[in-house]
Amino acid sequence: MKALVTYYSQTGNTEKLARAIYEAIHVEKKLLPIEELKSVEGYDIIFVGFPVQAHSVPAKLLPFFKSLPDGQKIALFCTHGSLRGGHLPKQALEHAIGLSSRAKVLGTFGVRGQVNPKVIDGLMNMVEHRAWAEEAQGACDHPNDADLADGKEFARGILAKICR
Repeated sequence: MKALVTYYSQTGNTEKLARAIYEAIHVEKKLLPIEELKSVEGYDIIFVGFPVQAHSVPAKLLPFFKSLPDGQKIALFCTHGSLRGGHLPKQALEHAIGLSSRAKVLGTFGVRGQVNPKVIDGLMNMVEHRAWAEEAQGACDHPNDADLADGKEFARGILAKICR
């Protein structure tokens, strides 16, 4: 089995989670930032990570999702400032699933990640975004060891699905 862990990260949060996922899988594997990825050919599973931006998938990932071959098995993971299980990260993962309509999505996973304090400060002054900005302040120490351990468990679970 051959696995790829690829990710887009601006602040390092998603890269930390990608590295944890990479460490957890014990098959032939490769870890690459999405900007360095040349081809997705030949992988049995691709783990794809991104930071949630404006409740969605970063635009830089759109070409990647369009390049996925029909039936390619993928697993999606993300980092975000919202509480785990909240509707905003779920919305972003649903968007990623929609973009991956030709692929076979085996699972999704998300954890909190520290948000740039300048972004929080800017949103605190906007009434419509203040509640989220206050929530995002609580993500300052994430992803933490427990988040990364959960990410590893997610990766092992995805591999177990393939091996059944």
